[in-house]
Amino acid sequence: MPEGHTLHRLAGAIDGAFGGTSPEVNSPQGRFADGAGLLDGTVLEQSWAHGKLLFVDFAQGRTLYVHLGLIGKWFVLPVDPPGAEPAATGAVRLRLLSDRHVADLRGPMACQVVDEAEVDRLVRRQGPDPLQPVSELNDPEQAYASIRRSGKTVAELLMDQTVLAGVGNIYRCEVLWRHRLHPLRPGRSLKPASWRLIWEDLVRLMPYGVRTGTIITLDDVLEDTRAALDRGELPDVPREFAVYQRTGMPCLRCGATVRHKVVAGRNLFWCGGCQRRT
Repeated sequence: MPEGHTLHRLAGAIDGAFGGTSPEVNSPQGRFADGAGLLDGTVLEQSWAHGKLLFVDFAQGRTLYVHLGLIGKWFVLPVDPPGAEPAATGAVRLRLLSDRHVADLRGPMACQVVDEAEVDRLVRRQGPDPLQPVSELNDPEQAYASIRRSGKTVAELLMDQTVLAGVGNIYRCEVLWRHRLHPLRPGRSLKPASWRLIWEDLVRLMPYGVRTGTIITLDDVLEDTRAALDRGELPDVPREFAVYQRTGMPCLRCGATVRHKVVAGRNLFWCGGCQRRT
């Protein structure tokens, strides 16, 4: 399932292609024909994300809510030549089309037209999103309160979208390694200072995922990427991690063996040396 930075990046792409315009909205597959009819020809006001949920606000108080789930894909592409209508390939649930751009949605877990009250309900049942400004409705202390009440492992809680929105497997493994925290410790044992380190690190790291499309968790790669972005360049970021998918390999920090365990159906990776329970 795409992690939260992917949804924020996608929202930016939709805004850039269709924001402030009235795109054609249809359902080549036919399964979203009624919903598409409500949006067709109305102004697309803005696109935004909260965690792994994507929202596209249209005029007349209507919002398109999309959850990609495990297999959903939504690509925003230029129309070449301008004004042409590209052939729909595969089972396209929803299409946004203008003279210059097309966005085809395939295989989402959810695709619905909802009102403001339903948007509010969907967001409120999620935890805070590190890619959103801190506010009364996006409060990291809300997440910590949930963690401190729980006997579940920290690893499980960081992946629970009702606790913390947008964080997926790579970010949770890597951020725990970055702060030498054992992933199998119970949430109720996590100290306030440790939680602040986790939250602040996610706030620092995840925007680079939005800007580059690649998860960056190693400081040397982060430094090179920051320098390239400051020069106005979009760097080719290597897919390198400290512990994620490095079972049996030496830890980049202490040289101990990287361990692996399936927890709540997901592969978990951590260092057996510098991430000890104590």
